Parts: sequence; C-alpha cells; structure tokens
Amino acid sequence: MVSSGFDPERMLSALADRDVRFILIGGMAAVLHGDVGVTVDIDVVPERSDENLERLAEALRGLGARIRTESEPKGLSFDCSMEFFRNLPPDAIVNMTTEAGDLDVTFCPSGTSGFSDLLRDAVDIEAADRLHILLASLEDVIRSKQAADREKDRLVLPRLRRLLDRLRRGGG
Repeated sequence: MVSSGFDPERMLSALADRDVRFILIGGMAAVLHGDVGVTVDIDVVPERSDENLERLAEALRGLGARIRTESEPKGLSFDCSMEFFRNLPPDAIVNMTTEAGDLDVTFCPSGTSGFSDLLRDAVDIEAADRLHILLASLEDVIRSKQAADREKDRLVLPRLRRLLDRLRRGGG
C-alpha cells in the first residue's frame, strides 16, 4: 500500500507496541538530537534474536510493509516473517514503504557492528507522549554517515558536527 503521508510516530509506535527492540539511527535520529535537517523516512537497527525478529515482522505486517522500489510506487509484497529477516546477510538493508511512510531496516549500519555496538551509547528518549525509544547517539549517527560516504551524507556532516560541538559545550 502506498503511504498516505510520513507519520514517524505511527511507525515507531507500531514497533514499540510490539516490544520490538531497536535503535533509531539516520536522519530522524539526527533530527531528534536537534538537527534542523528534513528526513522522509526512518531507519532502525533491530536486535537480531528470533523472538525480536518475529515481533518486528508482526509490526511491519500491521503497517502494511512492502519492499520499496523505484519502478513500483506501491512497493512489492514480500515474505514479511522472522525467517525472512533472520536469513538476511548482516549488511543487508531492507527499504520498505508502509501505510505510515518509508521505513528502512538495517542490521549493521555503515561504520558500526550493529545493535550491540549502537546500544552502548544509545539514549532512551520520549519521542512522543509515552513513546520511549532508543536513539543512536549523535556521535554514532555521524560515524555511520561518515562511513557510508554518500553524497547526501557528506552534505549534512558539517552541520551534524557543529551540532555535536554545541551539545558538548552545553549550548543545546
């Protein structure tokens, strides 16, 4: 199903309501740290146990997740199951469209070794009323964007580094 609009709160709530263990990373994580950038998707790094992957698949099915492609605006159906996610290689990225917008799942973002690596410095935040999520540290967001070395990441890195410097000086 094509997204009717970007609703990150709905996506994050769907994951939290199913008790999916995940860390938010990428542009939305940067925004929640105070970045002025704009993002049109969310990126999550789930913990990779079978139980968590089952909860992830349930949440994604509830959001009507489909594989996002350039050629098919409505996305492609796929086997949204624990087995599908378990069988992915560690460096896989699953780009999906949902009823609430675009959502990307990655197990090992560039420059990191995945969930346990990001968990060390992740912060628990209240992203919306009673919606607590784990947010990758701004340092880890920067580390991942730097390692990905995509043009869009290179463009935002100076701004993210300035934000990190302000936050470290207490200038929020």
